[in-house]
Amino acid sequence: MSLLRPVAIAAGLLMLGESAAAQLQPSPSADAPSAGKSVKTKAIKPPPPTPPAGLEPDNKANAQVADDPNADPVYGAYQRGLYKTAFDLALKRAQEDKNPAAMTMLGELYANGLGVRRDYGKAIEWHQRAADLGDREAMFALAMLRISGRGGPPDRTGAVKWLAASAKLGQPKAAYNLALLHMDGQTLPQDFKRAAELLRFAADAGSPEAQYALATFYKEGTGVEKNLYKSVRLLQAASLAGNVDAEVEYAIALFNGSGTGKNEAAAVSLLRKAARRNSAIAQNRLAHALVEGMGVPMDKVEGLKWHIVAKTGGKGDLKLDAAMAQATPEERAGAESAARKWLGIK
Repeated sequence: MSLLRPVAIAAGLLMLGESAAAQLQPSPSADAPSAGKSVKTKAIKPPPPTPPAGLEPDNKANAQVADDPNADPVYGAYQRGLYKTAFDLALKRAQEDKNPAAMTMLGELYANGLGVRRDYGKAIEWHQRAADLGDREAMFALAMLRISGRGGPPDRTGAVKWLAASAKLGQPKAAYNLALLHMDGQTLPQDFKRAAELLRFAADAGSPEAQYALATFYKEGTGVEKNLYKSVRLLQAASLAGNVDAEVEYAIALFNGSGTGKNEAAAVSLLRKAARRNSAIAQNRLAHALVEGMGVPMDKVEGLKWHIVAKTGGKGDLKLDAAMAQATPEERAGAESAARKWLGIK
């Protein structure tokens, strides 16, 4: 039996506009057939970033944040969670040296309320100044603020201008997001060939999101010549980088031997990893493997547990419902108990 799931080209846009690390992301459909060249969009506001745990208190005595004398003190303070120190050092450098990287840091701190009260207007002001001086990170951050309407009305046209400028200077996240806009076809004319070019650049720079998106292009022959081998290699790279959707797709390719050597045991291992990361698709496929003993010793209780969990996540399955109905009372009780424990239900 094959574990099948078509790869969607890009079923959504996830808008993250609160930091310079923010980006639009394609959100694959749960288990629907490929949407062809249709792209749906949605905007989701993420929670603000939180400082890493266990950091030292932020005070002037901790301004020396790195043992390396050549380390940048502003970035070092930021990395250690000393945001007020980072702000003071960056402000001094921005005012005295007109340093664009320091201006970008100020924009980041203002946008996220780190070391200073959140102020999107000031974030835009500092990012704008840095972008005008040619800083590609500021250009990208400014684009994300513009497109999300933080600090002013949404300005997708202005955002595209800064995304294009940032991508031209080699910023992979900007290239990736510009590709999504070409796929979306609302702000920019829909152009899958151009989107593929931008995704390839971002993928080569190590973006797992771009690797996953480009893999869907090669699988479907969208904007590029169809090539299952290249698709699987990109899925593998994105999977190794921790992209959970790529883990699921790569596992299915391994299980079926599609574009790669067949390896059911490795496939089940990847499905288990993705299932534990709350992928309903992985939970469903893992349930099938365990209940039917495919690539792993049969374990109905564990398999039915994952079926219950997947159903809670919106991935029902009539075949597994039948397996649940045919299970012994002891097997059903064990599966339900394990599922409640996983879900945190008493």
